[in-house]
Amino acid sequence: MEKIGDILLVIWSYFAKNILTQPAFLIGLIVFVGYVLLKRPLYESISGFLKATVGYLILTVGSGGLVNNFRPILVGLKDRFQLHAMVTDPYFGQNAVTEGIEKTFGRTFGDTMLLLLIAFIFNILLVRFRKYTKLRAVFTTGNVQVQQAATAFWLLLFCFPQLGRIEVLLVMGLILGCYWAVGSNLTVDICQDLTEGAGFAVAHQQMFGIYLFAKLSERFKKNKSNKRLEDIELPGFLSMFNENMVATSILMLLFFGIILLVLGQDYLLKAGFMQPGQSFLFYILQTSLMFAVYLAILQLGVRTFVAELTDSFNGISNTLLPGAVPGIDIAATFAFGSSNAVTVGFLFGALGQFVMIMLLILLKSPTIVVAGFIPLFFDNAAIAVFSNNRGGIKAAMIFPFISGLIQVGGSALIASWVGLAQFGGYIGMFDWATVWPGITVAMKFLGFIGVALVVVLLLAIPQLQYRADPKGYFLIVDDYDAYLEYKAQKA
Repeated sequence: MEKIGDILLVIWSYFAKNILTQPAFLIGLIVFVGYVLLKRPLYESISGFLKATVGYLILTVGSGGLVNNFRPILVGLKDRFQLHAMVTDPYFGQNAVTEGIEKTFGRTFGDTMLLLLIAFIFNILLVRFRKYTKLRAVFTTGNVQVQQAATAFWLLLFCFPQLGRIEVLLVMGLILGCYWAVGSNLTVDICQDLTEGAGFAVAHQQMFGIYLFAKLSERFKKNKSNKRLEDIELPGFLSMFNENMVATSILMLLFFGIILLVLGQDYLLKAGFMQPGQSFLFYILQTSLMFAVYLAILQLGVRTFVAELTDSFNGISNTLLPGAVPGIDIAATFAFGSSNAVTVGFLFGALGQFVMIMLLILLKSPTIVVAGFIPLFFDNAAIAVFSNNRGGIKAAMIFPFISGLIQVGGSALIASWVGLAQFGGYIGMFDWATVWPGITVAMKFLGFIGVALVVVLLLAIPQLQYRADPKGYFLIVDDYDAYLEYKAQKA
């Protein structure tokens, strides 16, 4: 039996390392299986696998380029002004857990992969029994799952340091699985509305955040004074801002240009970001314009794989997980709605983060935060996309700014309290600065009653969603055109 267990562990480790935590290949596999279940010819199934995988790899090139392009600013602000600070970034957060978990709790980071497996199984089971749970989305963003499993592992050990290995994995697997299922399910309706029935949900780090702000945005009635970004036609020379690529380039030139000028040519040369003899002016110009380049690459990747995924997932939803949709990377939403919303969200989110960082410095906070690019961009750009779609320009500016304040303030509080700040990083995304601090408080002060309370409250959310619109709740996934007709009749 022990030998069989070892073999199964090796198989699982191989699958987890090469497929489950590699979203491109996981999405490709889902597309392949979906087409096989739809009884498509083998060549079509292979073609779908390749298009979906390549499309997702294109998306990762775009998103990875955006992150790397921002690195000189992130490192520069920290080094140039001697800020000994915690960085809010999922990868810095994962590294902080890896470095500190053995020193602090005497545990190993390796358990996070088993935690991921248990949470993923819980997610699938909750969707499989959707008749009772009312849950419709499967979380498939593997790299995000690893980051979340790491931080969740630390938070549970902080609350229950004496808990045995199996108990820790089961308790946190249940909570994390519920969070994945409920969070991605929250985004189903707003994604269907944004994408006009593309058939996917968001599975990332700000699912509660984008749902909250999308709903709040509905209070901003779209009228003549508050149109959506895509409805505005600027006159005269301002008309160049009607073109997304031009608007992004100019705004990023201002944003990056000011910060790079503050950092100075001497620092950039000394740090190796600029090459000797390179023009400072053209370095700023290239760094700024590459933002627009990577954003265009990202959007191309989304267009390449989303159609394949939507089409093929019918095979899985019809056969294995009836009525389910895949939860995918937040970046997939950037190809829908207004392209300029992405830039607006980034800029106003950055403003909110910088305001809160200054407040932390002025208030002599024990933890100073350096804003990482991933929460700075991916959270706030997505919030602006959904807010603009539902509430217009004002919502697209106000809510990313509020989000920026919350990301920095919430992350500083939770990371200081649980001890992650001393290891230099915290995940920093919106849900992990709001929802997860709440979960941690419940577990720390209420013990296992808090665990039960968290699970019950999470599972109550889809029940409330369903009760609000029993007929349309599943119809929006099963048949979007019929859902539109139903909504028109209801109106």
